[in-house]
Amino acid sequence: MAERVHAVITASAPALAPKLWYGMPAYALDGKIVCHFQPAAKFKARYATLGFSDVAKLDEGTMWAAGFALTEVTAAVEARIAALVKQAVS
Repeated sequence: MAERVHAVITASAPALAPKLWYGMPAYALDGKIVCHFQPAAKFKARYATLGFSDVAKLDEGTMWAAGFALTEVTAAVEARIAALVKQAVS
């Protein structure tokens, strides 16, 4: 799952630099983390998480999601990740 998420993020936002952040895959713009991936196994959780920092430009009114649960990476999920990442760095 992490490999597919990595491929989608790097293809959608080539300006993001992959790096490790607290031992998890993360992606930075100008040295600041924009998003990160938390595998389910690392925290013995039932789902993985794609999270966005306050640097990400996902603002929608006065409340918006900053984390997304992932149980499977389908074509539709890949498209949603790509759209979120593009918006986050716009």
